[in-house]
Amino acid sequence: MIALAATVLLALTACGNESAARPDSGASLTGRTFLSTSVTENGKPRPLAANTRVRLQFTSGRISWNAGCNSSDTTVSASDGRLSLGKEITSTAMGCMGALQNQDTWIGRVLLSKPTWKLDGDKLVLSTETTTISLLDKETAEPDLALDGTKWKLTSIVSGQSASFPAGLEKVWLTLNGERVTGSTGCNEFQGVVARATGKVTFGELATTRRACAGDAATMESLVLKGLKGELTYQIDSSTLQLRSTAGGLDFTAAR
Repeated sequence: MIALAATVLLALTACGNESAARPDSGASLTGRTFLSTSVTENGKPRPLAANTRVRLQFTSGRISWNAGCNSSDTTVSASDGRLSLGKEITSTAMGCMGALQNQDTWIGRVLLSKPTWKLDGDKLVLSTETTTISLLDKETAEPDLALDGTKWKLTSIVSGQSASFPAGLEKVWLTLNGERVTGSTGCNEFQGVVARATGKVTFGELATTRRACAGDAATMESLVLKGLKGELTYQIDSSTLQLRSTAGGLDFTAAR
Protein backbone atom coordinates (compact mmCIF):
# COMPACT_ATOMS: atom_id res chain seq x y z
CA MET A 1 0.00 0.00 0.00
CA ILE A 2 2.88 2.35 0.90
CA ALA A 3 4.69 1.47 -2.33
CA LEU A 4 1.55 2.23 -4.37
CA ALA A 5 1.13 5.63 -2.70
CA ALA A 6 4.76 6.47 -3.41
CA THR A 7 4.29 5.51 -7.08
CA VAL A 8 1.22 7.75 -7.39
CA LEU A 9 3.08 10.65 -5.72
CA LEU A 10 6.02 10.28 -8.10
CA ALA A 11 3.66 10.26 -11.09
CA LEU A 12 1.89 13.41 -9.92
CA THR A 13 5.21 15.13 -9.27
CA ALA A 14 6.42 14.24 -12.75
CA CYS A 15 3.21 15.62 -14.31
CA GLY A 16 3.59 18.82 -12.31
CA ASN A 17 7.18 19.29 -13.45
CA GLU A 18 6.22 18.62 -17.07
CA SER A 19 3.47 21.24 -16.88
CA ALA A 20 5.81 23.78 -15.29
CA ALA A 21 8.41 23.16 -17.98
CA ARG A 22 5.91 23.54 -20.80
CA PRO A 23 6.58 26.79 -22.71
CA ASP A 24 4.10 29.64 -22.33
CA SER A 25 1.70 29.57 -25.28
CA GLY A 26 1.25 33.35 -25.07
CA ALA A 27 -1.91 33.35 -22.97
CA SER A 28 -0.08 35.45 -20.36
CA LEU A 29 0.26 38.23 -22.95
CA THR A 30 -3.40 38.34 -23.97
CA GLY A 31 -5.29 41.45 -22.89
CA ARG A 32 -2.13 43.37 -22.03
CA THR A 33 -0.35 46.40 -23.49
CA PHE A 34 3.37 47.02 -23.13
CA LEU A 35 5.48 50.18 -23.58
CA SER A 36 9.19 50.19 -24.34
CA THR A 37 11.64 51.26 -21.65
CA SER A 38 14.89 50.64 -23.56
CA VAL A 39 16.16 49.41 -26.91
CA THR A 40 19.61 48.07 -27.76
CA GLU A 41 20.94 47.21 -31.19
CA ASN A 42 24.24 45.43 -31.78
CA GLY A 43 25.00 45.83 -28.09
CA LYS A 44 24.52 49.62 -28.08
CA PRO A 45 21.53 51.78 -27.04
CA ARG A 46 19.24 52.62 -29.97
CA PRO A 47 17.61 56.01 -29.37
CA LEU A 48 14.00 56.36 -30.52
CA ALA A 49 12.49 59.44 -32.13
CA ALA A 50 11.70 62.22 -29.67
CA ASN A 51 8.58 61.68 -27.53
CA THR A 52 7.93 58.17 -28.89
CA ARG A 53 7.83 54.65 -27.46
CA VAL A 54 7.26 51.22 -28.93
CA ARG A 55 3.78 50.07 -27.98
CA LEU A 56 2.61 46.45 -28.27
CA GLN A 57 -0.96 45.37 -27.58
CA PHE A 58 -1.99 41.71 -27.40
CA THR A 59 -5.56 40.50 -27.80
CA SER A 60 -6.77 36.96 -28.40
CA GLY A 61 -4.58 35.66 -31.24
CA ARG A 62 -3.64 39.17 -32.46
CA ILE A 63 -0.98 41.80 -31.96
CA SER A 64 -1.05 45.52 -32.75
CA TRP A 65 1.89 47.89 -32.56
CA ASN A 66 2.84 51.54 -32.85
CA ALA A 67 6.22 53.26 -32.71
CA GLY A 68 5.11 56.88 -32.83
CA CYS A 69 3.13 57.23 -36.06
CA ASN A 70 1.23 54.46 -37.83
CA SER A 71 -0.54 51.59 -36.07
CA SER A 72 -0.43 48.04 -37.47
CA ASP A 73 -2.33 44.87 -36.64
CA THR A 74 -2.16 41.19 -37.55
CA THR A 75 -2.54 37.68 -36.16
CA VAL A 76 0.20 36.30 -33.93
CA SER A 77 1.37 32.99 -32.53
CA ALA A 78 3.48 33.14 -29.38
CA SER A 79 4.27 29.43 -29.07
CA ASP A 80 7.79 28.04 -28.66
CA GLY A 81 8.95 31.30 -27.11
CA ARG A 82 8.74 33.26 -30.37
CA LEU A 83 6.34 35.80 -31.85
CA SER A 84 5.29 34.68 -35.33
CA LEU A 85 3.20 37.27 -37.17
CA GLY A 86 0.57 36.58 -39.80
CA LYS A 87 1.03 37.42 -43.47
CA GLU A 88 -1.88 39.88 -43.71
CA ILE A 89 -1.01 43.09 -41.87
CA THR A 90 -3.30 46.11 -41.78
CA SER A 91 -1.85 49.56 -41.09
CA THR A 92 -3.02 53.14 -40.90
CA ALA A 93 -1.61 55.55 -43.50
CA MET A 94 -0.70 58.74 -41.67
CA GLY A 95 2.20 59.69 -43.91
CA CYS A 96 5.11 59.65 -41.45
CA MET A 97 8.23 61.60 -42.36
CA GLY A 98 11.91 61.32 -41.52
CA ALA A 99 12.71 59.63 -38.20
CA LEU A 100 9.13 58.47 -37.66
CA GLN A 101 8.99 56.81 -41.07
CA ASN A 102 12.30 55.07 -40.43
CA GLN A 103 11.09 53.94 -37.00
CA ASP A 104 7.89 52.49 -38.45
CA THR A 105 9.97 50.45 -40.91
CA TRP A 106 12.40 49.35 -38.19
CA ILE A 107 9.80 48.05 -35.70
CA GLY A 108 7.99 46.19 -38.48
CA ARG A 109 11.23 44.51 -39.51
CA VAL A 110 12.00 43.49 -35.90
CA LEU A 111 8.56 41.98 -35.31
CA LEU A 112 8.55 40.12 -38.63
CA SER A 113 11.89 38.48 -37.77
CA LYS A 114 10.17 36.18 -35.23
CA PRO A 115 11.77 37.60 -32.08
CA THR A 116 12.01 35.52 -28.93
CA TRP A 117 10.00 36.79 -25.98
CA LYS A 118 10.25 36.43 -22.23
CA LEU A 119 7.72 37.70 -19.71
CA ASP A 120 8.65 38.26 -16.07
CA GLY A 121 5.71 39.78 -14.20
CA ASP A 122 5.17 43.21 -15.77
CA LYS A 123 8.40 43.09 -17.80
CA LEU A 124 8.50 41.82 -21.39
CA VAL A 125 11.71 41.41 -23.39
CA LEU A 126 11.80 40.81 -27.16
CA SER A 127 15.08 39.71 -28.72
CA THR A 128 16.48 39.08 -32.19
CA GLU A 129 20.09 38.35 -33.15
CA THR A 130 20.86 42.08 -33.12
CA THR A 131 18.07 43.83 -31.21
CA THR A 132 16.64 43.72 -27.69
CA ILE A 133 13.51 45.67 -26.73
CA SER A 134 12.61 45.87 -23.04
CA LEU A 135 8.99 46.79 -22.29
CA LEU A 136 6.82 47.35 -19.24
CA ASP A 137 3.09 46.70 -18.79
CA LYS A 138 1.25 49.96 -19.51
CA GLU A 139 -0.76 49.75 -16.30
CA THR A 140 2.52 50.04 -14.41
CA ALA A 141 4.42 52.30 -16.81
CA GLU A 142 1.72 54.87 -17.54
CA PRO A 143 -1.64 54.55 -15.76
CA ASP A 144 -4.52 56.29 -17.55
CA LEU A 145 -5.02 59.92 -16.54
CA ALA A 146 -8.44 61.20 -15.50
CA LEU A 147 -10.59 62.84 -18.17
CA ASP A 148 -11.62 65.59 -15.76
CA GLY A 149 -9.17 68.16 -14.48
CA THR A 150 -6.41 67.36 -16.99
CA LYS A 151 -5.24 70.07 -19.37
CA TRP A 152 -5.26 68.35 -22.79
CA LYS A 153 -3.11 69.88 -25.55
CA LEU A 154 -3.91 69.21 -29.21
CA THR A 155 -1.37 67.04 -31.08
CA SER A 156 -3.11 66.16 -34.35
CA ILE A 157 -6.32 66.48 -36.34
CA VAL A 158 -7.66 63.26 -37.87
CA SER A 159 -9.71 62.97 -41.04
CA GLY A 160 -10.60 59.39 -41.98
CA GLN A 161 -7.36 57.40 -41.60
CA SER A 162 -5.08 60.41 -42.05
CA ALA A 163 -3.66 62.73 -39.41
CA SER A 164 -2.57 66.32 -40.04
CA PHE A 165 -0.44 68.66 -37.97
CA PRO A 166 -1.40 72.23 -38.92
CA ALA A 167 0.58 75.21 -37.67
CA GLY A 168 -0.54 76.38 -34.25
CA LEU A 169 -1.40 72.96 -32.74
CA GLU A 170 0.66 73.65 -29.63
CA LYS A 171 -1.57 76.60 -28.69
CA VAL A 172 -4.84 74.60 -28.60
CA TRP A 173 -5.99 73.02 -25.34
CA LEU A 174 -9.09 72.06 -23.39
CA THR A 175 -10.05 71.00 -19.87
CA LEU A 176 -13.24 69.21 -18.85
CA ASN A 177 -14.74 69.43 -15.38
CA GLY A 178 -18.10 67.72 -14.95
CA GLU A 179 -20.52 69.41 -17.31
CA ARG A 180 -18.20 72.28 -18.21
CA VAL A 181 -15.46 72.57 -20.80
CA THR A 182 -12.98 75.43 -21.16
CA GLY A 183 -10.07 75.87 -23.51
CA SER A 184 -8.42 77.78 -26.32
CA THR A 185 -8.59 77.49 -30.11
CA GLY A 186 -5.09 78.97 -30.29
CA CYS A 187 -6.59 82.36 -31.00
CA ASN A 188 -9.71 82.68 -28.82
CA GLU A 189 -10.67 81.19 -25.47
CA PHE A 190 -13.86 79.13 -25.35
CA GLN A 191 -16.24 77.62 -22.82
CA GLY A 192 -19.40 75.59 -22.92
CA VAL A 193 -21.49 72.72 -21.63
CA VAL A 194 -20.75 69.04 -22.23
CA ALA A 195 -23.01 66.05 -21.56
CA ARG A 196 -21.49 62.75 -20.45
CA ALA A 197 -22.23 59.08 -21.12
CA THR A 198 -20.12 55.94 -20.95
CA GLY A 199 -17.28 56.44 -23.43
CA LYS A 200 -18.98 59.48 -24.96
CA VAL A 201 -19.09 63.26 -24.57
CA THR A 202 -21.53 65.59 -26.31
CA PHE A 203 -20.48 69.20 -26.78
CA GLY A 204 -23.06 71.96 -26.82
CA GLU A 205 -22.52 75.26 -28.62
CA LEU A 206 -19.19 76.74 -27.54
CA ALA A 207 -18.97 80.44 -26.67
CA THR A 208 -15.70 82.11 -27.68
CA THR A 209 -14.04 85.44 -27.11
CA ARG A 210 -14.10 87.82 -30.07
CA ARG A 211 -10.45 88.26 -30.96
CA ALA A 212 -10.00 88.58 -34.74
CA CYS A 213 -8.12 85.58 -36.17
CA ALA A 214 -6.38 85.51 -39.53
CA GLY A 215 -4.36 83.09 -41.65
CA ASP A 216 -3.27 79.89 -39.93
CA ALA A 217 -4.92 80.96 -36.66
CA ALA A 218 -8.31 81.32 -38.36
CA THR A 219 -7.94 77.93 -40.08
CA MET A 220 -6.99 76.26 -36.81
CA GLU A 221 -9.90 77.80 -34.94
CA SER A 222 -12.34 76.58 -37.58
CA LEU A 223 -10.95 73.02 -37.40
CA VAL A 224 -11.07 72.96 -33.58
CA LEU A 225 -14.62 74.26 -33.29
CA LYS A 226 -15.76 71.84 -35.99
CA GLY A 227 -14.06 68.97 -34.17
CA LEU A 228 -15.63 69.85 -30.81
CA LYS A 229 -19.20 69.61 -32.01
CA GLY A 230 -21.96 67.18 -31.10
CA GLU A 231 -21.49 63.63 -29.83
CA LEU A 232 -17.97 62.22 -29.79
CA THR A 233 -16.53 58.99 -28.45
CA TYR A 234 -13.49 59.35 -26.25
CA GLN A 235 -10.64 57.06 -25.27
CA ILE A 236 -7.84 57.73 -22.81
CA ASP A 237 -4.60 55.83 -23.15
CA SER A 238 -2.20 56.81 -20.34
CA SER A 239 -1.50 60.49 -21.14
CA THR A 240 -3.32 60.73 -24.48
CA LEU A 241 -6.95 61.51 -25.28
CA GLN A 242 -8.72 60.67 -28.53
CA LEU A 243 -12.01 62.30 -29.50
CA ARG A 244 -13.71 60.71 -32.50
CA SER A 245 -16.75 61.22 -34.73
CA THR A 246 -17.69 59.36 -37.89
CA ALA A 247 -15.74 61.94 -39.92
CA GLY A 248 -12.53 62.04 -37.90
CA GLY A 249 -11.46 63.56 -34.65
CA LEU A 250 -8.88 65.29 -32.48
CA ASP A 251 -5.90 63.84 -30.62
CA PHE A 252 -4.59 65.37 -27.40
CA THR A 253 -1.83 64.75 -24.91
CA ALA A 254 -1.69 65.84 -21.27
CA ALA A 255 0.19 69.09 -20.69
CA ARG A 256 3.41 68.55 -18.77
